[in-house]
Amino acid sequence: MELCRGASAATLAWKTSISPPLHTSQSFPAKGYPKLRIWCLSESVSSQKASQMIVSVTGATGFIGKRLVQRLQEDNHKVRVLTRSRPKAQSIFPEKDFPGIVIAEEPQWKNCIEGSTAVVNLAGMPISTRWSAEVKKEIKESRIRATSKVVDLINNSREEVRPKVLVSATAVGYYGTSETQVFDEQSPSGNDYLAEVCREWEASALKVSKDVRLALIRIGVVLGKDGGALAKMIPLFMMFAGGPLGSGSQWFSWIHIDDLVNLIYEALSNQSYRGVINGTAPNPVKLAEMCDELGSVLGRPSWLPVPDFALKTVLGEGATVVLDGQKVVPARAKELGFSFKYPYVKDALKAIMS
Repeated sequence: MELCRGASAATLAWKTSISPPLHTSQSFPAKGYPKLRIWCLSESVSSQKASQMIVSVTGATGFIGKRLVQRLQEDNHKVRVLTRSRPKAQSIFPEKDFPGIVIAEEPQWKNCIEGSTAVVNLAGMPISTRWSAEVKKEIKESRIRATSKVVDLINNSREEVRPKVLVSATAVGYYGTSETQVFDEQSPSGNDYLAEVCREWEASALKVSKDVRLALIRIGVVLGKDGGALAKMIPLFMMFAGGPLGSGSQWFSWIHIDDLVNLIYEALSNQSYRGVINGTAPNPVKLAEMCDELGSVLGRPSWLPVPDFALKTVLGEGATVVLDGQKVVPARAKELGFSFKYPYVKDALKAIMS
C-alpha cells in the first residue's frame, strides 16, 4: 500500500483497517495480503480543482479580451464568451483550439451569467477612430449599454447562482489630461469628454449588487503586437516615418498586455482586489521617450514628429487621446503587492518585438 499526502482522515482510517501491522523488519506486502495501491489527489491538485473558475467575458473578441480568454483556458478555467456576433467569436475561438468554450449571443447571456463564478466586462466601441457626433455618442452608449445589461443580469440572478465578482473595465481618461499632475486612484475626475464617458461607465458598474465584489480597472494605453495603439505605430516606424506625436512632451501611461491580463486575472480570484485599480505600469514616460525606445527596438529613426494637424486630419477630435496625456500611477496595485513583469517601457517593447 502507498500512503499519500492530502488524503482525508477517513481514507487513512480505511487504509489502516485493511492493512496488517507494520514492523521495521517486515517487508510489504506481507504474506497473505494482496498488494494494495491507492492513488489520491495531492493537496496542490485538490486546491487547484477547488479554485477552478467559470468566467463570463464581454468584449472577449477585442484586443484585451482575446488574450484574457487564452490565459483562462490555459489555466483550465471554464470560459463563457458573451458576444453580439457568434460567427465572429467562433472564428476567433474555434472549438479545436478552445475546447469546451461556450459562445453566447445576447439572448443567452442570462443563462451564462447565472452560475458563473465571475464576470469580466470589457465591451465597448474602440476610441481610436475619427470622432463625429454620432461616433462620440456610440463610444459612450456602447460602454454604458453593455455594463448596464451585465449588471442587471447579475442583480436579477438568484442568490445561489449569482456571480461573486465583477471586474469591469474603465479608462485613465477618467482623470482628464495634464502635463504636470500625477494621478492615482484618489485623484478627482477631469472635465473633458473622455472623463465624462468614464464617470458614466463606472456609475453603471457601481449599481451591481453589494454582495458582488467589484473591481474597476482604469486601463492606460495597452501595448501589444496584435492590437491597440502600438500596432498602429509600428508600420509608421517601419516606413521610417515614426516619431513623436505632437510635441512629444505629453505623458504616456502604458501597460504591457500581459501585465494587464495578469492584473484582471488576479482581481478575479483575490478578495483584496476591489474598488478602483489603475491598470498602468509603474513608470509612465513622455511620448517622445516612448517613440525613441520604439525606434531603437525596431532599428528605425524616430526624429521626425507627426504634426498635430496631420493627426487631427485622420482622427479629428479623437486626436486628443494621443496629443494630450496624463501621468497615471498604479498606487493601489502596488499596495496590493501586484508584481509587474514589465515595469519599464524599454523592456516591454523588447519583449513585444522579439
